[in-house]
Amino acid sequence: MIKDNFRNIAIIAHVDHGKTTLVNGMLKQSGTFHAHQVVEDRIMDSMDLEKERGITINAKNTAIYYKDIKINIMDTPGHADFGGEVERSLNLVDGAILLVDSSEGPLPQTRFVLKKALEKELPIILVINKIDRADSRVDEVVNEVYDLFIDLDATDEQIEFPILYTNAKKGIAFAELGDDSSSLQPLFDTILSRISGPIADDMHTPQFLIANLDYDSYVGQVAIGRLNNGILEMNQTYSLCGKDKTTNGHKFSALYTFKGLNKVQVEQVEAGDIIAVAGLENITIGDTISSNDTPDPLPRIQIDEPTVAMLFYVNNSPFAGKEGKYLTTRNIKDRLEKEILSNVSLQVIPAEKTDVFEVRGRGELQMAVLIETMRREGFEFMVSKPKVITREENGEIMEPMEKVFLDIPDDKVGVITEKLSKRKGRIINLQNHGHGRVNLEFSIPSRGLIGFRSQFITDTQGAGIMNKLFDGYGPWFGRIPQRNSGALIADRKGHVTTYACLGMVDRGELFISVGTEVYDGMIIGERNKSDDLTVNITREKKLSNMRSSGSDNTVSLRSPRQLSLDQSIEFIAEDELVEVTPLSIRLRKMELDPNKRNILRKKESLSE
Repeated sequence: MIKDNFRNIAIIAHVDHGKTTLVNGMLKQSGTFHAHQVVEDRIMDSMDLEKERGITINAKNTAIYYKDIKINIMDTPGHADFGGEVERSLNLVDGAILLVDSSEGPLPQTRFVLKKALEKELPIILVINKIDRADSRVDEVVNEVYDLFIDLDATDEQIEFPILYTNAKKGIAFAELGDDSSSLQPLFDTILSRISGPIADDMHTPQFLIANLDYDSYVGQVAIGRLNNGILEMNQTYSLCGKDKTTNGHKFSALYTFKGLNKVQVEQVEAGDIIAVAGLENITIGDTISSNDTPDPLPRIQIDEPTVAMLFYVNNSPFAGKEGKYLTTRNIKDRLEKEILSNVSLQVIPAEKTDVFEVRGRGELQMAVLIETMRREGFEFMVSKPKVITREENGEIMEPMEKVFLDIPDDKVGVITEKLSKRKGRIINLQNHGHGRVNLEFSIPSRGLIGFRSQFITDTQGAGIMNKLFDGYGPWFGRIPQRNSGALIADRKGHVTTYACLGMVDRGELFISVGTEVYDGMIIGERNKSDDLTVNITREKKLSNMRSSGSDNTVSLRSPRQLSLDQSIEFIAEDELVEVTPLSIRLRKMELDPNKRNILRKKESLSE
């Protein structure tokens, strides 16, 4: 039976097309907040990293009421690296709002999220957002969306989608351009008329699929998901259907439904609603809560396999333990195991050494977010250069491929094409719109993009836009050149001096400033030649009767290049690590001893 008192929808879009802003408007206009309540922008982005980066990382749910109908809304990430969040969210809903920028049109991640929604056979409402932009091109964008649906093999029924036009920032939606609407009412009405309520039966065996995990300091672990069938009640016992076994006799310590951004505790929940339960131990995403007597589990959530791996090491640098709170093997192991409970697109594989963990995910951004989150929590550790995960098919090694979409100034086409060609990239589309900018599309091995983003920003002087999309697997492309510069490496422990920095001016670019404490084997800059150079960056000027300590005060030093975490991960070579602490990000060689590094380098050259 159709539960017409509910609507479960997801909002899907490319990064920065206005999902979170639209949800903010829906929350405000549905009466979720008090009339005089101050509501911050991007209220759905609760993580500090989400606010800093301006992207949604974790899928979140909220609920509003319109005409006495409860509308559960999932705000999903727009970046493909967080595809696991998107896939989980789409398991909970019966329809989706596809949000597209009126100027930019459908972009790579638009394709990614729409493909997932169409695979779930969800009805789509198209919303063209930011119609107030000066460069808005509404009609063209609508046609581009139609082309995208056709390209993704959408059915005739799926292509018959309604179209709305919004200025999410002002909270206005139009059924037709030029209408006199002053609110989001047309959007609310379209949701009720075009997306049906969930098919669910209160009398059926309970089936609650766990799609997300949260933690509450009062009730402990909280499982979030959709109650597909049946009723759940307090003071009753249920079964927990895990991946490998089913256990009986479980009771809840709390039952919740959602209203706005809050969980509301209740005694009973009905089928079709998105709910939360507390009081269960050893639960994982994909488990089903069902009848105690006749359990009937739902199919587990299927997630695309990871394509990128990084090694997480216990910090063994000379500065280990100075800045971090959690730094032991046990600390790191427990934290990574906690992460995979709620992040189903991540995997942790034990390495051969006890103090090393292999973490697999969907992309460099996903890894960088995890690393940054851990360092802010007080962890101290080291990470390696990302590497792709290969597979074998018919005796042939296959590696992940990417489609890369570039929007760059037309005078940068030559240099970017040359760089990507060296990385085994193959151009498949070029469009020159005649406005001084060119759109390029490349097919390239994922390996070829590792460390490329920083180069791209430099080569385009910050004016280029790059997006990528996973494009299956292709035959191994052989060796791909990465960084073509060497590293400047400190040869001893001490503090960086002005005098020593002066000697580095013609040797490369420094990453550290005067006064910074360094250790032997620590990378202090990028050399302007292809091989590494070990230097004394702590050297002080010897004074004499002819030279005074202040004789070089007139010489000005170039400001060091401060690398972010993302840039540091992109920069390092295969024999280098990023040392991450709550206070510092340092680059270092895996092997700190220069003599041992020389021996390893000779062995590698002989093996080649």
